[in-house]
Order: sequence, then structure tokens, then C-alpha cells
Amino acid sequence: MSESYVKRLFTILLDAVTDKDPQVQEQVCGALCALGESQPEEALRACEEHLRLHEKLAHPYRTMILRVMETVVSSHIGELDKGLARASILLASSEMTKVKELVCDWQQAASNVLVALGKRFISSVMEEILSKFQPGVLPHHFVVQTLANLSVSNVFGMVPFLTSILSTMLPMLSAAKPDSMRVVFCCALQRFSESTLEYLADLDQAPDPTVRKDAFATDIFSAYDILFHHWLQSREAKLRLAVVEALGPMSHLLPSEKLEEQLPKLLPGVLGLYKKHAETVHVSRSLGQILEAAASVGSRTLDVQLDSLLAALHAQICVPVESSSPLVMSNQKEVLRCFTVLACCSPDRLLAFLLPKLDTSNERTRVGTLQVVRHIINSAAAQMEVKQPFILSSMKLPLLDNNSKVKRAVVQVISAMAHHGYLEQPGGEAMIEYIVQQCALPPEAEPQKLGANSEALAADSVRAISVSTLYLVSTTVDRMGDVLWPYLFEFLVPVRFTGALTPLCRSLVHLAQKRQEAGAHALLIQYNGNVTLPSPYAMATRLLAVSSSPYLGDGRGAASLRLLSVLHRDIHPMLGQRWATAIPLLLEHLDGYTEETLSRKEWEEKLLMFLRDTLAVVSDNTWICQLSLEMCKQLPSYNGTPLEKNFLYKCIGTTLGAASSKEVVRKHLQELLETARYQEESEREGLACCFGICASSHLDDTLAQLEDFVKSDVFRKSAGIFNIFKDRSENEVEKVKSALILCYGHVAARAPRELLLARVESDIFRNMSQCFSTKVLGIKVETKDLGLRLCLAQSVCMASQAVRSSSHGSSFQLLRKPELVAQMMEFIKAEPSDSLRTPMRKKAMLACTYLASLEPALEGQAQADLIHSCLHSIMAVLPEPEGVDGHQEPLYLDTMQALKDLLTGLLQRNMTPQGLQVMVEHLSPWIKSPRGHERVRALGLSACLLQHFLKHLHISALVPFHNLGLLLGLFSPRCADLWPATRQEAVSCVYSLLYLQLGYEGFSRDYQDDVVEQLLTLKDGLEHPDPAILFHTCHSVAQIIGKRLPPDQLISLLLTLFEGLGDPDQNCSRAATVILNCLLKERGHVLLEKVPEIVSVLRSKLQETHGEHVLQAAQHSVYVLAARHHAAVVSSLLGSPLPFDSHTCTLWRALAVEPGLATQVLGLLLEKMSGDVPFKESRAFLLSSAPDRVATLLPLAATCALYEVASAPASGPAVLELYPQLFAALLLRVSCTVGVQLPRNLQAKERKSASSGLASRSLEPCSSAVDALQAVLLRGGNDDVVQRMELEGGWQLLRTSAGHEEGVTRLASAMAKFAGPRLPLMMKALFATQSSVYEMQRVSSTAFLAELLSSNTANDLMLLESLLDNLLARQKDTCARVRRLVLRGLANVASGSPDKVRGWPALWGPVPGRETAELQQVRRPRCVWHPQVRAHGPQLLTAMIGGLDDGDDPHSLVALEAMVGLARLLDLVEAWDLRSVLLHVAIRIRPFFDSEKVEFRSASIRLFGHLNKACQGECEDVFLEQLVGGLAPLLLHLQDPQPPVAAACRFALRMCGPNLECEELAAIFQKHLQEGRGLHFGEFLNTTCKHLMHHFPDLLGRLLSTSLFYFKSSWEDIRAAAPMLTGFLALHVEAERRPQVDLEQLLAALQLLLKDPAPAVRVKAAETLGRLVKFA
Repeated sequence: MSESYVKRLFTILLDAVTDKDPQVQEQVCGALCALGESQPEEALRACEEHLRLHEKLAHPYRTMILRVMETVVSSHIGELDKGLARASILLASSEMTKVKELVCDWQQAASNVLVALGKRFISSVMEEILSKFQPGVLPHHFVVQTLANLSVSNVFGMVPFLTSILSTMLPMLSAAKPDSMRVVFCCALQRFSESTLEYLADLDQAPDPTVRKDAFATDIFSAYDILFHHWLQSREAKLRLAVVEALGPMSHLLPSEKLEEQLPKLLPGVLGLYKKHAETVHVSRSLGQILEAAASVGSRTLDVQLDSLLAALHAQICVPVESSSPLVMSNQKEVLRCFTVLACCSPDRLLAFLLPKLDTSNERTRVGTLQVVRHIINSAAAQMEVKQPFILSSMKLPLLDNNSKVKRAVVQVISAMAHHGYLEQPGGEAMIEYIVQQCALPPEAEPQKLGANSEALAADSVRAISVSTLYLVSTTVDRMGDVLWPYLFEFLVPVRFTGALTPLCRSLVHLAQKRQEAGAHALLIQYNGNVTLPSPYAMATRLLAVSSSPYLGDGRGAASLRLLSVLHRDIHPMLGQRWATAIPLLLEHLDGYTEETLSRKEWEEKLLMFLRDTLAVVSDNTWICQLSLEMCKQLPSYNGTPLEKNFLYKCIGTTLGAASSKEVVRKHLQELLETARYQEESEREGLACCFGICASSHLDDTLAQLEDFVKSDVFRKSAGIFNIFKDRSENEVEKVKSALILCYGHVAARAPRELLLARVESDIFRNMSQCFSTKVLGIKVETKDLGLRLCLAQSVCMASQAVRSSSHGSSFQLLRKPELVAQMMEFIKAEPSDSLRTPMRKKAMLACTYLASLEPALEGQAQADLIHSCLHSIMAVLPEPEGVDGHQEPLYLDTMQALKDLLTGLLQRNMTPQGLQVMVEHLSPWIKSPRGHERVRALGLSACLLQHFLKHLHISALVPFHNLGLLLGLFSPRCADLWPATRQEAVSCVYSLLYLQLGYEGFSRDYQDDVVEQLLTLKDGLEHPDPAILFHTCHSVAQIIGKRLPPDQLISLLLTLFEGLGDPDQNCSRAATVILNCLLKERGHVLLEKVPEIVSVLRSKLQETHGEHVLQAAQHSVYVLAARHHAAVVSSLLGSPLPFDSHTCTLWRALAVEPGLATQVLGLLLEKMSGDVPFKESRAFLLSSAPDRVATLLPLAATCALYEVASAPASGPAVLELYPQLFAALLLRVSCTVGVQLPRNLQAKERKSASSGLASRSLEPCSSAVDALQAVLLRGGNDDVVQRMELEGGWQLLRTSAGHEEGVTRLASAMAKFAGPRLPLMMKALFATQSSVYEMQRVSSTAFLAELLSSNTANDLMLLESLLDNLLARQKDTCARVRRLVLRGLANVASGSPDKVRGWPALWGPVPGRETAELQQVRRPRCVWHPQVRAHGPQLLTAMIGGLDDGDDPHSLVALEAMVGLARLLDLVEAWDLRSVLLHVAIRIRPFFDSEKVEFRSASIRLFGHLNKACQGECEDVFLEQLVGGLAPLLLHLQDPQPPVAAACRFALRMCGPNLECEELAAIFQKHLQEGRGLHFGEFLNTTCKHLMHHFPDLLGRLLSTSLFYFKSSWEDIRAAAPMLTGFLALHVEAERRPQVDLEQLLAALQLLLKDPAPAVRVKAAETLGRLVKFA
């Protein structure tokens, strides 16, 4: 029985091998291998029998079976008996040689079986193979291939056979004509030779230690003769490569004399193949083996053949290497291996060949030669040691090559030299210098990916490898320490090595630390007369200067500072302690920033502070003077790096400031003035900073030196016009003047304040003017040089600011002030008025700002001219387009800020209303400008001035702010300007003015007025361009003004506003109208008196003009009229044509102004809307199936009007008063207009309005009702309800037939959450709809009431009883939708009152142990019902059960709702209450498990889980049978294609776990089936089946039969899961239970599944078959 079953199992799987799907084939083979693991002999027998019985089976399938056999044999070679092995050998041999033609996959698989068997049964395999390897008969291709592979896989077993094999094979070589046979013979000879060499190498472990190489020499030579002299000449490339691969290992077995004899022909023959083959790695490998063989016998032939060998090998090494070509890389490795052999044999001749090649200019030749040189330096170090001088001298020309590839190769050679002592020889220093030169290469941008044929190599890679090499040589090669130290210091100062500073510093730091650790002398650098080393002053200067740009050159700032730190004794013996604390702080500062975030100014100041501390610590004038001399000496080195040179100038100033020798100071200052490059702006700035820093300690000497230079020949006046500045060009002289003026400015800024005032007029401003102005023949000539003007303005700023900051600056009389201000005004006037291109205006205005703050004060006219000039120079400038991020140009912003500072500074000198009025009068023309950008600027300046005035307001006596009305009239209409920025600034101006008024009224400066503060909240409304918002904001501004405006200012304000009506900006004109009307209403009461006159012309006025003031008047008029005749007005307006035009809508909204009137209007509209039928039915066509519903006009018009009234903010109180009636009526209106059409005439109007884009709202009946409902909710204060509905898409659902019910549900949910207190009256209105003749109204009201039960609000408001009674009364409704909604509402009781229903504590605590909360909840007894719910308990259950049995619903939707509801209600039911209906429910829902509809499957399975959860205790014995029956479907539906069903199964299984009374299963279900957790189905099913079979072995039959049922499921995923369940059950069944399994039925079912159309199913079926071996 067992043998028959296993055989059938193998038969089924072997038959399935022919499946067309590759995955199924793979799984079938895997199953066969799995069966073979437990039954290896049966597997081999079955495979052998299947192949023997199915002779016509196609070779791809035979191949798979043979591969299974190979796998089984390889895994169980030690378990096979000889007979079975013999049979398998015969089968594999037969399969391999069945056809003479080559079928590689098939025959290779058979050969692999033989090779696998040959690892143990070598004799049997050889016996079979040799039977087909007979003398005189050309063997099969794979017979030879198998022999070759056997010789590799079993060396010790095969080598003893080789002599006989070779003797048989040799005659065959001559008879082998097909190239394929010759190739396989070559392969065999190669393998035989390799295995022989391996055998001889491990002779001490070999079974026959007497085997000698001589035993094979004759046969190998005979084979060699045929291969080399005959086959190597073949035209077939593949054969030639096979021959040359064989010749390599064969050469080691040739007799020494024969090898020596053949080498003269062998070597040229092999070398000749280089020209015939593109892929030469095999040739190079074989050549290397031949050369090793020749070298091992001391062949003299190598000397004769050496030249040709070197030429051929060199040509190979010069082939360009591509990173994407591993074959070329491998070939070069083999070629270098050949060079190693030749270097050991003939080093002199090799170098004589290679070194001249370095002199060639060809890139490939030079790079290839350098590769060889590097290789032999490393691999033949002993032979090359005496050749070091020659190799070094040959590197001269490569060192001069600029090719990147050559450079890279040279660096690699130098790296090899460093490791082998070459650099210690004479000439080694040149190698080190070369490395440093490459480190100094400029780093380029990231190179793009090189193309396949590109030979370009980025320079950056050369630099990178050079940097790495220098550091590695410095840190890892100990012998290089004395070579590099102190030689590397010579590269620190020269400019050409700047790029290498970072790696140099790092290497020097490492070397210095090693010397310190070794106990070197206190001074690390021993000069000993070495004049090439830089001095300590030179090193300190260099390292400090380059540190100013710390992130350049891979972070040279930090590297330089670290080197300074280790060299502190060499710089000066006293610096150690100070630098030990200062330098780490600098490094820490750098670590906290990046190149983008570091402030250069702050960093330079830290370095200068470091320098000042250093000079203070040293305190040696000689040392300081020497350092300053070195700094001046290095200045020209930084001509290409202006930032670093600028910093070095500051260092010089700092050093000179610390020097005590005045002669040295003046000498250096003179040299700096004479040698400066004045054409460079940065150098002029640096020179000026130097003089300024120096002046802080040597003011008199600095001024004297500057004056001496001013009086020098360069500036001496000449008698002739054409001889002026004969030694310098005019432009150059201007630059010199600029520098001198800047120097004076910096000197003034840095000079000691106590000395400055005495010298500022006579020595500084006088010399500035002298440098700036030039007189020719007594005539003053103004310069046109922009740089000179900018320098003068900047220096005046600096000097003025310095004077003002001095202790006596406020009383100092600057006599040159008018002259300087006039000069600055000339600069401003000279700038073009329409563009802003230079910072001239900004600097000149800043200078005027500082000058204006000094005494004496400017005269009135002079000040007016200054203000006028500055405003005109900025205001008219055309605006620049904003940048990408919306920001304006920094130059414009800085210039505007300078103008603000100037104006506020001038205002500060006259802080009175009159002074403020003067400033505003200057700005007034620009405030009223027709150009928007000018208005924006003017309002911004005005706001700034007012804020400044308010901030610095100081009133000693109560005085009137007499010009408040004029200023408010000027600024307030600008709140509606077309430009948003202007509007914002206008509000700021009004805000400041009102607080100024409060200040003049005596309020304190920190007083906050609630009314005025409201202006700030109005700013947000000014951001929108909507005129309605703007004018509403203007109205609010007017109200605020009206509340705080003094009575005496009203007339002036109104007069100013009347003038504003003619403003060219129409928006501002309208704003003036709004403000006027508001003020008149608030303060004049004029509008109420004119209302009766407007009524008669209301309609005509609205049609004639669209002015805002007219519209406001019309609204007010209709309000007055409706207050007296509301019914007539409502009737009249309802008669307006639909859709309402904008004027009619406006009038409707006007009726909501007064709450009492609004209430009356809304009541009338409710009567009109509900009093008539909502639609009429008519058939568009006689044969149409259903009549069309067409809306009636009066209810439609009333609905639209109700929307307009409720939209008005003032209607809030009226809406609240009628809220329940409005809500219920509109909800019913919505329900009965779903799908209702407009009358045809209105449809045409609607289409026309939509196409023209004029319609603001849809007239569609349902949409208009929804809009009205939204408006009522909003006005009733239920904004949260509207927003929630909007977020959830509820409003859109309400408008559609399909989504209306869900929309009502969401509306009810939102109302219960946000409008609970309003529900009782609303419910009373909705209860009356139970008998409505309109089915949709019953559906909507039922849906709304049902949803209320899901909220605890209904219980909190004591509405639960009435709601339940009303819903239970509707369960016999004729409409199935109503009945379904009734069930949903009844089920909502479960979630509506959780605190009332489930609030009683459990009778016992949580279950101890590690159970989850969910399991603990399952094991608790049910809570008792709330008294209100208990009264209806039986009715609830009866209603749900009745829903399950509802036969009037053809789609079973009522049953679906009943299942969902029961799942929710079960938590409220006592176990004994449920017992009577438990089986009925379980049986009723079981067919839905496999329903085609996903919602039915999900609901029924989830209810099944709830039943398990609820049936603890007394129900367990009743329900266990149902649980067992549902277990298999639940497990399989975990793979349901629909996620909700799979989730329901997870829940149901978690609930089933406790009822199974198996803690392991319950724990598994809880662990693996949590929601949201990924599930490895196979692993989970395996574990589940293991525990099922262990704890419930009796269930095996039922589970298997259920699983077999699902083999025919319509879902592919479940059909695939069913055999998995079957397989895992079979895997874990106990032995004594196996007879319960009907193997015949199971195998038949699985065999049928192997023919399933879905590959995934077939895969699982095959996998399951592999597990059934346990039944054998």
C-alpha cells in the first residue's frame, strides 16, 4: 500500500512536469526534490521508470527530471546502494548518448548525474563511460565532457584512470574532424592536466603516492603535438582558444627537454593568437602558465624569445581598460603576471625594454609602461632593489606629462616606490614634489559619467588619488618620516602649492605628532643652515592668511590652524599655553557652521582677535616688526585671491598697531601706499581697513603718513593742463584718491574718540575734500568717477557716525556740514531718476542722515531741498520685476531704508504737528500719484514717519492735534487702493493717527484703545482684491474713525473726503463715498430722513447705475418698506422671474436686517414652500417607462428666496427662532426634489446662464434646497455641521439618488455631534412624516432618525424611548429601504449609549496571564441592559431575526442590514437570551460565507465572529458544532481577494480561538491576525494545522472534506489556499490518524488541480503533493 501510494505520488508529479508555466514546473521539480529528500531511492527509481516508459517525452522535460535526479544524488550520495546507483548510471548514460546530435541542456543534465554519482561510484561510472569510449570509435561529445568534469570533481579517483584514458584518446585526436569534438577533447586535456597537477601537488594525501609526472609526459606530449601543430592552425576561433587554454597546464607535464625543444615554436605560436582574438584573457593566462613552466626548468629559450615576448605583452598592457569590461581587466592581470615571471628571470633586459618606453609621448604606451613598472616594483622587489637609481632617473619625462591618465599612473608608481625605499634615494625629492603638485590641482566640478568609449579622465581624480597617496605615505610608511620631514614645509608658502595646503597640513600634523611622541627636540624644525625652509614668521603669516577662507581646498582653515597648534614652539616659545586654548575654540566655531552659513566678517574678527592675543603674549617688538615685515612681503602672493589679501591687510594693521616702533610703522605704511594695487576695489578696501586698525594705536602717525602721501608728487599741482598726473593715468589717480578717502574714513571710524574731534575738521574732512576736488587753473573740476563718489559718501558716513558716537558729539559744531550735505545732494541729483543701478543714492542719503544729526541744524530751505531731492530720486524709479521667490532687489530695499532713516532723522528735529504736516506735505503729491508704485512708496514712508512720531511723542501740555482731520482725510480712502501694499500702509497710518490723537488727549503711551485696536484685525480683509471686502473694511475703518474723531475735526475730515471723491483711483473714490456715508449715518443721521424718497425709483436706479452707494441706499429702502408691508414685499419679490438676478437677491438679503422682520419673512416663505406640491409628474414621451417629475414654481421660488434671506448675516436671530421648522422643512424639501427637473423654460434659462458664466448658483431644485439648508445651518450657528458635511462629501451625496440616503445619515451624525440641544424639536417635526405620501420623505426621515440612535446625544436628551417607538412603528413599511433603515437604527442602539448600556462593572476581573484585552472582554459575562432598552429587547431581537427572514426584498439587502445589526447588538444580549436563536442565526448566515457579493461575505463572517464572542458559558456546547463547521472556510477566506472579507475572517478567527479551548490556537490567532498586521499565510496556516492536528485529531476528516470542497471555488486565491490547507493538515497528522484520510480521493482532487487554468493554483497543488510523502 505504502509503496503503491509513493509510486503514484511520484507518477502524478512526474506527469505534471510537462506543465507550460515555468513557475509550476519549478514547483513540481521542488516537490519531487522534497519527496526525494525523504525517499531518495524511490525518487530515483520513479524518475528512471518514468523516463524509460516515456521514450517520446520531449527533451526539456527529460532535462528537468534529470536535474531532480542530480539533486537527489548530490544530497544522498552516501545512502544509495550500488544496484540503484548502477541503474541510475545506465539511465544517465543512455540519456546522454541517446541522440548523436548535441542537445546541450538535456545531455549536460545527464552528464551532471554521472558526475554526481562519480563522487562515490567512480568505478561504476568509469566502467559505463569507458564502455562508450572504445578505441577506434569517436565517442559522443558528452562522454568526453563527462570525463573532463569527473577529473575535476574527483581528482584522486580519476587520475589513476588517466593513463588508460589518454592511451585510448590519443588515436582519436587524429580522427576527430568536427570542431566541436576537437573543442571537447581540448577541454578534457586541460582538465586532465589540471587534475594531474593538483594530484601531484597533494601527493602526500593521494591514494597512490607512487604516481609521477613522467607517467603522463609521453601521452601529454603526443597530444600536445596534435593540438599545437594541427588544431591551433584552425580557422575556428573557439577551437583555437580551447587549444591555447589546454596548452597552458599541459606545458607543466611536458618533459623538460621536450619543453625546451618546443618553446621556440610554442611561444611565437601563442603570441600570434593575440592578433587573431579580441578577447585575449585565455591566451594571456595560458602564456603565463607556459612561462612559469619554462622558468621552473631554467629554460634558456626565454632569453632568445624575450624581445618578442616583451613587445607582445607590452602591447597588451597598453590596451585601454574600460571599467565595464571585466575580460580586459582580467587579461591585464594575467599579462602583469607574465611580466612578474620575466622580471624574476631577466630583470636587466626587462628594464632595458621598459624604461625607454617612458620617454615616448604616446599616452597609452606611457600609461601601460608605468603600470608594469609599478607592478614589478611590488612583485619583484628583490630583483629591482639594485635598479632603484635607474628607475628613478627614467621618471623625468613622465613627470612632465600633463595627461590625466599618465599623472594617475605616475602617482601610483610613486606610491609603490615609497613603500620600497625608492624615495630615500637621490631624486626621490622630485617624486615628492610631483605628488604635492598634483595635490595642488584645482578641484573641478563632479565629472559626468564617462562613456563606454571615452578615454577622458577628470583631473579631479588625479588630485584625489594624489591627496590620498600623500596622506597614506605620511601615516603608514614609517621609513618616509625622515624623507618628508621637514621637506614638506618647503611647499607651504609658494603660491603654486596653495591647492595642496590641506593635505600638506594634515601630513605635517601627523608627522609632527609622531616626532613629539618619539621625544624629539623641543623645536620640531631644525634649520641647520637649510635656507629653503620657510621661517616661523612666513609659516605663521601663510597659515593665518589662508585660514580666513576656511572651507576652501577641502577645509584648509581647520588644517592650517591644527598645524599652527603643533608648531607653537617653533613659532614662538611663549605661545603654547595661549594657543592650546584659543585654537580649539576656533576649530569648534568652524565645526558649528558650513560654508554657506559661516559669517566671514565674524570669522575674520575671531582670527584678528587670535592675532591680537598672540601679539600681546609675545610682547616682543623685534618679533612683531619681523612678523609685519613678512606679512608685507607676502602681500603680492595673494593678488589672485582678493578676500585673503584683504584679510592680510587687516592682519598687517593689527600687527603694526601692536608695534612700538613708530619708524617701523611709518615705513611700512609708506610702503603699503606705494605698492598697493589701487585698481582693485577689494585692495582699496583692505588698505583702508589696515590704516584704520593701525590708527586705533597710532592715530597721529597714520594721519601724518597719509598727509605726506597726499602732498607727494603724485598730487602736486602742475602749471600745465596737459602735464597733470603725468606719471599716472587719470583713471589710476582716481582710484588712488578713492583709496585715500576710504583710508580717512576708516581712520575716523577706528580713531580713539577722545582724539577724533580735534582732528576731524582740520585733518580728516579737509583732506577728504582735497583728495576729491581738483582745481585746474583755479577752476574746480568735478570728478565723474563713480567709485570715488561712493568712497567719499562712505567715508563721510563713517566719520559723521564716529563724531556722533563720541561723548561730546551732540554739542560739536561741524562747520563743514552745509558743504558736505550740498555735495551729497549733488551726488543724488546726478543719478538717473527712472532707474536704480548703483548704491550711490543709498550711501549719499546715509551720509546726509548722519550729518543731519550733527550741529548746526539745516536751514528750512536747505532741508526742504534735501527732502525734495531725495524723494524725487527714489519715488520715480521704475519698479524692478520681483525675483523668483517674490522678493525685491536688496539694493532697492536698502535705498528705501536709507530714505526712511533720513526722513525720520529730520522729523526728529521738529517733533510737532506742524513738523509732521511739513513731512506729509512733501509726500502728498506722491500719495495721490496715478502710478501705483509711487503711492506704495509714499504710504510706506508716511506710515514709517507716523510710527516714529508716535513712538517718540512727548507732550508736556495738553494741546490739540489740529491737523488730524486733514491727515485722516488724506490716508483713509487709500484703504481701498488697487495695490494691496498701499491698503495695508493706509490702515497703519490711520492707526497711528488715532493713537496720536489719544496721546494729545492725555492718554499714556502704553494705553491700548479697544476701538482703535480693531484696525489691526481689519488688515486681513485688505489682502483680498474683492471690492466688497475692501469697502466693508473701509466702512469699519470709518466707524472706528467716527468713534474717536473729535467734533471739531469732523468738518475738515468731511471736506477732505469730498475732495477725495475726485481721486483718479476709482477704488479710492468709492472708498471715500463709503466713509462719507458711514460717518453721516453715525454722526449726521441723514440717510434715515431720505429713505421715503428712494422707494419710488428703487428699480430704475438699480438698473441705471451699479454704484456702491446707490446699492446700499436701495437695500436700506427695501428694508424700510418691508418693515411696514412685509407680506406684499414678499409676494412681489416672489413674482420676480427665476432665476433671481443679483439685484433681486440683494433686496432679499436686505430683508434680514432686523430680526423681527426677518422672522416674519421666513415664516411666510415656509408657508409658500410647504403649502404647494413639490413637483408634478408628466411623461415626455407616450411610451416612456416612468413619468418625469417637474418642479412647481412657487415652492422653488420660495426655496431660492429662503436661501438669500438666510445668507444675510443679520438673519441669525430669526433663523434661530424658526430653526426646527426650517431644518425639517428643508430636509424634506431636499428629499422630495432628488431627481426632480426644472420646467422647460427654466431649463433653457439655466443652460444659457451656465454657458455665459453669469449664473452664481444652480437653479436645479434639489441643489437649491441643499444650498438653502446649508445657509440655515450656517446662520443658525452650526458651522461645524456644514464643514463636517463638506469634508465628508455629504452635500454632494444629498443631491444624488444613489447617495442621498448616505448624505442624510452623515447630516444626522453631524447634527447629533454639534447641534444636540436642538434635536428634540426637530425630531417632533420629523415624526409627523411617518405617514407622508412621498416615499423619499419617509426614507429620509427614517435615515435621519436611525442615525441619531448611534449617538449618545439621543440618550442624554431622553429621546431614546420615543426614537425606538417611532422606528419600531415603521418596520412594517411597504418600502424595503425604510425597513432596512429601521434595522440600522435599531442596531445603532449598541453604539449610541455605551456608557448606559455597558457601564456596569463585570462580575469578575480580567483573566490572569498574558491574554489580550480582547480575549479578556470575550471571557467576561454580558452586562445587563439599560432599563429603557430592556423594555424593547425582545422587539429588537425579533426585528433583526425578522430581517434575516425578510422575503419581500429580492436583493437581500434587508438581510444584510440584519446581519450587520445583529453583530452590533450581540454585546447587549445575555447569553441565555441568545440561546434560543443562536442556531437559527448561525444556520441562516452560513450560506452567505461564499456569496458572490463581498459585503454579504464580510457581514456574515463578522457576525459569525460576534456569535462566537457572545456564546460563552452555557452556549458553548450548542455552538461548538457550528464553530467546527466554519473553521475551514474562515481559514481559507483569509486569502479572499477582497480585503474586507479577509479582515472579517481575521476578526472571526480571533473570536473563535477561546471557544476551541486550545490556548495555543487562541494565542496564534491573537498574535498573527491583528488588524493592520501583515500575514505570512503559509507560515500561519502551517502553525495552525500543527495545533489542530495535535489537539483535535478527530477533525481531520471534516477539515479535509471542507478543504476539498473549496478546490472548486470560483476564486483563484481560495483555490490556491485550499490545497495548502490540505497539505499542512497532511504534514502534521499523527500516524495513527492517517487511515482517516481518503488518499485516493485526495490524490484525484490534487491531480485535477494540477490541470487548473491558474498557474498559482497548480503551483500550490504541486507543493501539496510534495508534502504527502508522509503518508507513504
